[in-house]
Amino acid sequence: KVVVTINNLDAAFVCFTGDRIEEARFAPAALDFIRRIERPVYGCPGNWDYGSGADFKFYESAFAATGGAWLEDRNVVLEKPGIELIGMGLRGVHVLRESQAARRILLIHYPTQADRLDGRRYDLIIAGHSHGGQVRLPFIGAPVLPVGVGRYDQGRFESLGGPLYVSAGVGTYMLPIRFNCRPEITVIGI
Repeated sequence: KVVVTINNLDAAFVCFTGDRIEEARFAPAALDFIRRIERPVYGCPGNWDYGSGADFKFYESAFAATGGAWLEDRNVVLEKPGIELIGMGLRGVHVLRESQAARRILLIHYPTQADRLDGRRYDLIIAGHSHGGQVRLPFIGAPVLPVGVGRYDQGRFESLGGPLYVSAGVGTYMLPIRFNCRPEITVIGI
């Protein structure tokens, strides 16, 4: 259903901000999911991707098969929309080159990383990791959030690095439940 929904969108490209799998044995199915998307797909790693021990060369192959790229501490310039996509991994943005395009989008996993970019600013920062908290109580929000989320639990924020959007995503962590926190496929106009 997620692949069909994405494929029916008029999207120039698709981005994932980490955590495709929790265990390496799930990598083939998760990467097949990526290959079925009919748009260029770009992504950066999350804590579970690293923790799973999966070989990222298979990630690189799956993302490249869509016309996109696996962006672990590297960037790519999309000429047609004139955007530089930067994917942050463990080494961080300090290893990247200077700006390569007029508009820059940074893909990060942990939302709090948006405040630790050594003074660099981006036109848009997209993060995941929080899953929106999975359970959101009226007037309170998410009672439990993973480390690395801080005040950036779900939605649009202003961060030190620029405008930040934290997606609730389509997956879950720890427990496969959601309450008052619907899965989301975020569409951003550029």
